[in-house]
Parts: sequence; structure tokens; C-alpha cells
Amino acid sequence: MLVLLGTGVVANVILPKNKGFDGGWLLINFGWGIAVFSGVYVAFRSGAHLNPAVTLGLLAADSPFATLTGPEGVVTATIEPTVSNAFWYILAQLIGAFLGAVLCFLAYKKHFDEDADGATKLAVFSTGPAIRSYAWNFITEVIGTFVLVFVILVFGKTPSGLGPLAVALLVVGIGASLGGPTGYAINPARDLGPRLAHALLPIRGKGSSDWAYSWIPVLGPIVGGVLAGLAGAAYV
Repeated sequence: MLVLLGTGVVANVILPKNKGFDGGWLLINFGWGIAVFSGVYVAFRSGAHLNPAVTLGLLAADSPFATLTGPEGVVTATIEPTVSNAFWYILAQLIGAFLGAVLCFLAYKKHFDEDADGATKLAVFSTGPAIRSYAWNFITEVIGTFVLVFVILVFGKTPSGLGPLAVALLVVGIGASLGGPTGYAINPARDLGPRLAHALLPIRGKGSSDWAYSWIPVLGPIVGGVLAGLAGAAYV
């Protein structure tokens, strides 16, 4: 759900002959925020893990992945932060991201058939830098993901009760404030799963999947998420 709606808003804004064509950066930011909002609700039973950086951040913070409750709020089970559980979470996130990207392609098939350049079609699926500089692109992704994971951990220690809405607005804010240099992947699965889909799908004139850049939106968010988990564990 996250990737279907997130890549969907990008497709709507940048692919030719769409009703939302040229809708702008803020439309993409808000679309991704709503995508996160929807994905968190759909995945609530797993602790709403949509992002390996969040999973690894919680592992670093030694914070439970999910707490399941029954009637009247009674806790029935807790999913512990273990390496084994993290592996299965991340595998599921990658599969979900891949499937979401495939569904986006099907929804926008006729627009992918139009004469956009290959870089534009790849941008529907995965992020890319405005100015290619691997070291600085990496730093940008680390910072953006640190903000995401650290603030999510802080949310869990406050009585706001805003839940998915708070995370959705946080993603909108990160996109508006820090998203310009790299397109703010801030999620390894969100970038890698759709990039694999781009490589495998029969997209007309799709061009390269830009594997030379692909490590940035994977390792950058992992480092940012782990650093945020360690900082979050010490936060009072």
C-alpha cells in the first residue's frame, strides 16, 4: 500500500498525459505522506513496519517490534527485537515494495507507453540525486532517515496519540525540508523493491535501472536508522 500510493503519486505528476501532470514537489510530498498513513494502518498488527531502517533502528534501540493487544487493551503478545525477526520483517518489506511497484505499473501502463525518457520512468520507481555526488548523497540519506526514525521513537514516548497521522506528517515534512538533494528514499525497501520491479517489468523505453546509485538509498537509510535507534534508546 505504501509503495503503490507513493509511486502512484510520482507517476501522476511526471508521466505524460496524466491529469496530475506537473503537479509539483509538494503534491509528491503529500502523496507519500498519505501513502505512509495508509500503509501504517494496513500493517498495524506487525507494529506497522514498512521500512528496514525503522526495523533496524528499533533493533538497535532494543525496542519491541510490535505489541499485540486483545479486548480492553490487554497485551496478548510481543514481537521481540531479534535478528531473526528483523530478517523476516525486512524480507516482507522488500516483497511488499516490489508488488506495490508492479501494481503502480499496471495502473499507469498506458502512460508508461508514452514517450517519456528513461530517467523519468525510473523516477517513478526509485530515487535519484539532483546532483550526483555519492558521498554527499549518502550523507543526505543518513540525515533524513535519522530524523524519521528518531522522531518515530520520540513519538512512542509521548502521550500525543496521533499514531499514523503523526508519521504521515513527518514524512511530508522530511520531503519538503530534506528531500530535494536525493528524493528522500529514507527506506531501503521502498527504493530497492521498486528498482528490481523496474529492471524486470516490460516497460517501453525504460533505460537503465541505475544500479551504480542503488547502494545509496539502501546503506544511507540503514546507517541513519541504526544511529537514530542508538540515540533514541538514550533519549529521555
